[in-house]
Amino acid sequence: MEDALAKIRPHTSSSLPHQKTPSDLLHALESTFTEKGTDRTPTAYFAALITTLDGTLQKKDLSLGDGNVLPAELYLLALVSPFVPHPVIQSNLNTLLSLTAPLFPSLTEHAPPLRSQLTLYNSIFHALDRSQLDVPTVRQSFATVLQLCLDPRPKVRKRAAELVSEVLSNPPSPLLRHPYAERVAEWIQTSLHQASSGVLPKTKSATKESSSADTAIHLLALLRPILPNLPLDAIPPITAVLLTLPRLGNPYLSQSAYSILSDLLSASVNSGTHSGTEQIPAVLSAILSSPPPKSDTTVTPSWVRALGDAMLAYHSADQEACTGEFQKVWRSIWSFFEASHAQTRKAIAEALGSLAQCITLPMVQAAVNESQSGKSPLRGIITQTTKALDSLAYAQTIPELFYVVSSLLLNLNMRVEDGQSTLAAEKLLMPLVQKIADLRIQKNFDHKEAADTVISTAIRVIGPAVLIQAIPLNLDPEDRQAGREPRAFLLPMLAQPHPSPLGHFVSYFVPLSERMFNLQQKAEAEGRDSEAKVWSVLVSQVWAGFAGYCHAPADALTPAFSQLLSQLLYLQPDLRVPVLKGLKVLVESSLAASQIDPEKATQTSVAGGAVTREEAAQNVAFLRTQVESWFAVFFNVFGSVDRESRGIVGDVISVWANLADPQEISKAYHKVTELFRQNLQNLTTAPHSPQNASVTTMTQDLLILLLPFLEAPEVSSLFQICLTEKVLCCKDNGVQKRGYKVLAKLLSSGKVQIDTLATFQKLDGFTTGLSPAAKKDRFVLLAQLIPGIPSTCLYVIPSLIPEAVLGTKEPSEKARSVAFELIVVMGRKMSEGGVVKRQMVDGMDEDGVSEANASINEYMTMVAGGLAGATPHMISATVTAISRLIFEFKDTIDSQMQTEIFTTLLVFLSSSNREIVKSSLGYIKLAIHTLPADLLRPHLGDLVPALLAWSHDHKNHFKEKVRHIFERMIRRFGWNDVYQAAGEAVASKVLVNIKKRKERAKRRKTREGEAEDEDEVPAGKVATGGAFEDVLYGSESELGDSDEEEQAPRGSGSKRKGGDHGVRLRADDDEPMDLLQGAASRMTNSAAERRRKPGQDANRFKSDAESGKLVIPADDSDSDIEVSARKAAKDVAGSAYRESLTSVDGFARGPNGRVKFNKDTKKRRRENEDDGDVEMADAETSAGTKKTKRRSDVKLGHEFKAKRAGGDVKKGGVDPYAYLPLSQAAKKKAAIKVVGLLGSDDADPVSP
Repeated sequence: MEDALAKIRPHTSSSLPHQKTPSDLLHALESTFTEKGTDRTPTAYFAALITTLDGTLQKKDLSLGDGNVLPAELYLLALVSPFVPHPVIQSNLNTLLSLTAPLFPSLTEHAPPLRSQLTLYNSIFHALDRSQLDVPTVRQSFATVLQLCLDPRPKVRKRAAELVSEVLSNPPSPLLRHPYAERVAEWIQTSLHQASSGVLPKTKSATKESSSADTAIHLLALLRPILPNLPLDAIPPITAVLLTLPRLGNPYLSQSAYSILSDLLSASVNSGTHSGTEQIPAVLSAILSSPPPKSDTTVTPSWVRALGDAMLAYHSADQEACTGEFQKVWRSIWSFFEASHAQTRKAIAEALGSLAQCITLPMVQAAVNESQSGKSPLRGIITQTTKALDSLAYAQTIPELFYVVSSLLLNLNMRVEDGQSTLAAEKLLMPLVQKIADLRIQKNFDHKEAADTVISTAIRVIGPAVLIQAIPLNLDPEDRQAGREPRAFLLPMLAQPHPSPLGHFVSYFVPLSERMFNLQQKAEAEGRDSEAKVWSVLVSQVWAGFAGYCHAPADALTPAFSQLLSQLLYLQPDLRVPVLKGLKVLVESSLAASQIDPEKATQTSVAGGAVTREEAAQNVAFLRTQVESWFAVFFNVFGSVDRESRGIVGDVISVWANLADPQEISKAYHKVTELFRQNLQNLTTAPHSPQNASVTTMTQDLLILLLPFLEAPEVSSLFQICLTEKVLCCKDNGVQKRGYKVLAKLLSSGKVQIDTLATFQKLDGFTTGLSPAAKKDRFVLLAQLIPGIPSTCLYVIPSLIPEAVLGTKEPSEKARSVAFELIVVMGRKMSEGGVVKRQMVDGMDEDGVSEANASINEYMTMVAGGLAGATPHMISATVTAISRLIFEFKDTIDSQMQTEIFTTLLVFLSSSNREIVKSSLGYIKLAIHTLPADLLRPHLGDLVPALLAWSHDHKNHFKEKVRHIFERMIRRFGWNDVYQAAGEAVASKVLVNIKKRKERAKRRKTREGEAEDEDEVPAGKVATGGAFEDVLYGSESELGDSDEEEQAPRGSGSKRKGGDHGVRLRADDDEPMDLLQGAASRMTNSAAERRRKPGQDANRFKSDAESGKLVIPADDSDSDIEVSARKAAKDVAGSAYRESLTSVDGFARGPNGRVKFNKDTKKRRRENEDDGDVEMADAETSAGTKKTKRRSDVKLGHEFKAKRAGGDVKKGGVDPYAYLPLSQAAKKKAAIKVVGLLGSDDADPVSP
């Protein structure tokens, strides 16, 4: 509320009455609060405004102009009411209604106060309980709001609709549905019926028909957001009325009605309530009986979507009845498939995809039992789709047809008979998939991406084991020699989950990869590097598909195949990642399949799942027996790869550890621990050996991977191993860092019981040998140890404060973040209470001070002790730490402590050390944003001059920081208070400049038509991190100068050039074209045809038979490429950019983005004429036209101008020497100067 009021207070001097009056009223109210000593709470504002409104109405001052008091009072009431407690509104309900409800008739003609009234009533309705909602005045007011939802003014109508939606979505407790929901449903039904029947009264500006359509549109806009909150029994009558709205003939209304029908039907399916499902046959019949024209691109998408959603709802309610309507609805939607509008075709494809979800098992069985020429609905659909691929009428619909095929594949993923592995998709759709695959390999086919989607779906449903038999890869050299087209594009599709068994990969792809690997070795030996690279890529793609076969396979790993995989992990680094990914997927998917619910497992098996729950459990049991051997392989690979490549190996180890028994984990742990001790000892004796350090850190990484699976005794022993000087004071940074990380993870696991005080004592002795790289993990460990400190032993915390405070100045961002978290954790521990034995704190035992009670104030005193540090670095870090604590505990620290901290840190603004000042400015910025205004206001007289002292310092961006602090202060305290605290006239100029800058920026935004508030953060601003970082470092004006006009953003070019090009026939030279078959491969779009294809120029050259390189002739004859290049260089269109800058018709953009046209000077006109002659000459030469060109004015001596003469350098360029007759020169002006010698017989020489 305070932020909202702060935006109103500065407008006391505004020239706009509707801004000035609320500001004056607010200042008057706050002055009254100050005189009476009343706190500025929402309740106080609310009570004062109610009293003021009562006085205004008693005076009968009902004027509703911009500068009147009544609109200002309603505006402030609407602004304050959301923050008023609900009991206050409930207790003053009668007063509120008696004052504001009679105002509705008079407010109807004045939109701004009416919107304020609606906002006020929104808060009123939210605050009322169940009994108060039945008050007649409340019900009457809600009826008035409902009528305003049909108001012709968009803003009023939107505010009223938002009120109704928010009221219905927030019913009073404990009701689940608002009492007004049924009333709203009846009103909407009645109003829609009146709109559809045309009984609404005429308006002055519209006919009866247009008024009915507009009213219906407004009602549908209200209906859409409140649909989930309406009673279920109200849905059928509303559905019946919606079906009558398309009769009005308004395209937008019809589209909205069908769209809402789709939402209603989809909601009934998703919620499982099936409300109104008995109406679905009538809904289907009504929709089918009123199809839109095929040329209507507005209504058709919504119409077909409504049909698709109606069929889905019908299918969920009554599958048998839905099957009877299936073919009829499919034909109705399919008849629109020849539309030229892309969005319409997309909607049709989605609707057909929804219909594909309605396919039932009896339909599939009927289709399977028939021949391909059968009459069943499913066979007819497949035959129709197959013929459409060859039809010229559906040439532009190929991508949408492929989408329909993919939907059919997904929904035919079911077994026709129990006990058979053959799927319905395989029996019914395999010829169609083969046809699409044949289209895919044709060179001129433009929809290869869509074809890949279909084939990828087929692999996911049917599996590559079946698909490759029908669509072979043809990758062997023998296949190429036989003329069979290779299908390498199938290999990347193998990585997705599919039902094919793992044995197919072993029997088919492993031998294939071996053959291709041998071909790669042979090509490398013969020096054919390009060919070897091709075979290498193919081998990698084959093994990338290994993970697809590992998704819960029906069979398990064989010993021979396991040995092959281990050899690949050791010897083939390029194949290591796909093999590891497959082994990881194998365990994860098998575990997931073995733990699935029995009901879901049965449904999956019927729907075509590849593995049952029992088979998955058997696979898991077999994999458990292989864990020990695979652990050995993984550990060896983990130690042999680089540090950057260990991530995937570690993930696989963690996944396989889920299968291992506790005995196997313990056995692996003891082996790794022994290896760690040995290498740590070797590293101690030879600290500069990189090999020892690498092996030691590798063993620590393995221990971190095994941590989640260790038992309690092993966890305790590992904790004691790492909590030693050898580990935490090791010379190697990696060993230290991992040592602290292991300790922190052990603590977070909760499996270890430790003595917290003894642990702190040990850690305190390891600070001398601490490496900077290990500080982050040490802070994490300390933060986890803090909650375990007994409440009587809090004397440990003061000894940790210096280390944590200095950690906030670490170069590493992660270390700084963890240090801040450690400071906050210690503050929370102190705020929980306890005793601080000061005599136990180092350096305080000689003072004889007594114990102190732990609190956040005591902790702040401890941290503030760093302000007396000996170095500026410590002082700056302490100021930053205090800022973080103030932000975190601003509601807990008492006002006296906050005042003392503020006045203490205010002194540091006068420091000569920039590091201290920088931190102090950060604290001041945070304090102005966070602390109460009443606490800071008395210190403005000291704060403003201290800030002004740095307002002209550009170093470290101090000027920008101070300027932004002043902007926040002005918004928080007002301009007058800040300006009066400035004091000196010279210093106050800075504030005047800030005010002018903000006003200029506001005027500029107004001119540009941007209705952004001056306090609003720009939408494109990126947050710097957490809330503390955003407050401390975030700024909308820092590092920028708003005096400079921002350049207007240029067009983003979002509109795609060319738009929807459609399709056309492709001319294939002299090849005859069959328009009856294979039309899909002979269609192209204009954009694809104009696109330059890679390698098209290379076809003009011959290639060497042995090396495959292009042979470019060495003679001087011009090749086609050179000729085309020269033509492009001489192309007149290439000079368009230059002409836009230099010609008379050109223009340039200024720094603010405004267009400035070039001046029409003689020089530009002359250049244009010269350029025009050249263009005309070129055109005549090339085209041979008979049009005469307009000759430009011939210059003096033009016929005698030498071609290679240098001439004199003049302003317009070089003027060459020329021979000129005197008779010709005499006709020109006397000011013309002729330079040169006369060689003519009839002319006298003229000297220059």
